[in-house]
Amino acid sequence: MLWSLFHILILFMMLYRSRYSRRKTMILMGISMGLVILVNMTGLVRYGAEVMGKVFVLTCTLPSLLFFWFISRDRNGRFFFTFCMADTVALWVISVTNVADYFWGNEQYVLMFIGRLVLFPLLEWVAVRYIRKPYMELQEAVPDGWGVFAGMTALYYILFVVMGNYPVLITARKQEMPAFLLVLVLMPMTYAVIFMSLYRQLLLHQKQQAERTLQGQKNTLEAQLESQQNIRRMKHDMKGYTVTLSGLLAAGQIMEAQTYLKGVAEKMDTLLGQYCANPYINAVLVHYIGKLEEMGAVCRMDLQIGDEALPHMELCQILSNELENACDALQGLPADRREVSVLMKYNRVYLLMCIKNRCRDDLYVERGTIPPTNKKEHGHGFGLVTVKEAAERLGGDMACYAENGSFVLEVMIPVSSFQGA
Repeated sequence: MLWSLFHILILFMMLYRSRYSRRKTMILMGISMGLVILVNMTGLVRYGAEVMGKVFVLTCTLPSLLFFWFISRDRNGRFFFTFCMADTVALWVISVTNVADYFWGNEQYVLMFIGRLVLFPLLEWVAVRYIRKPYMELQEAVPDGWGVFAGMTALYYILFVVMGNYPVLITARKQEMPAFLLVLVLMPMTYAVIFMSLYRQLLLHQKQQAERTLQGQKNTLEAQLESQQNIRRMKHDMKGYTVTLSGLLAAGQIMEAQTYLKGVAEKMDTLLGQYCANPYINAVLVHYIGKLEEMGAVCRMDLQIGDEALPHMELCQILSNELENACDALQGLPADRREVSVLMKYNRVYLLMCIKNRCRDDLYVERGTIPPTNKKEHGHGFGLVTVKEAAERLGGDMACYAENGSFVLEVMIPVSSFQGA
């Protein structure tokens, strides 16, 4: 039993996400779970397996559930599913070895001990080799839909406890043994279905992530292409401008030539859209500001950046995704409420970005959360996962929230992450 309890903890910790560091988590777990195991082993020696089996939920399961919930990063369905799954799988191994020893007819528990000695490490090897990495990715990628699976695993755990221990141990109730064996067979099949469903969700998330990345790259390339087309158009028109200027200067009309040259310069600035010195970021801004102006939106720019070597791939992803969101949000608003502002500020410590646009008055987004990624229903949120991932790749962070009829996206990136400082 001591071996079993120890390996239940190992299996659970392989799939668990703590909000503390690994070292602190191990120290807290050693203290708290050491006391729980000591209490249960003392009870097992003093009162026997039959008595402790009936109160095991109160003496072991509930205390460990409360402890791990307290230090968990996920205090939702993801945590309860992971906890119940680890406990149920371990209880399945305990039940299988118990039943096998019963049919073996050995009262020395030799087969039970050998079975648990082999099966627990084998189970952990399978978890490390095939389950841990995709499962951790799944917990990170899929925030919803865990409640049903957590409920199923909790019911399986209760089913094992009740059938295996009440009113007496299952080995003393021969008439109920066939039903218990069917439950033992059914549980792995159920978990196989659950993991196949979760794996499909992971594949779907990866596909959506790839689509978002490709869409961001497409938007950036379209913006750059539009900028190149404007440059070619300027080169074509420059011949006409030169002829006109030559004629004015030849006629001695200096003032008229200066006025005309000023108009040419203004038109060139309009075509090129010189919002900042960075050509990649400028191309994205030109593309989306053009779209916003076609909608009649008021665009305010405050770009305090120069020609620094910025991580343009990630920044263009952030800008294109959020400005695309802004365009979608403003489509459903009256023309007089269509406003967007973009702030970019660069200093020696941080690169700061703040994109703000008007939105529905009833939109509620709490800081630290990401709204549902469904354009048709919400008009906001699609691509925000990509924005967050782009910021995190640069060692930064993203926050978004809605207040006073405006949706705000804030991104902070440490300069040291891309300057090598």
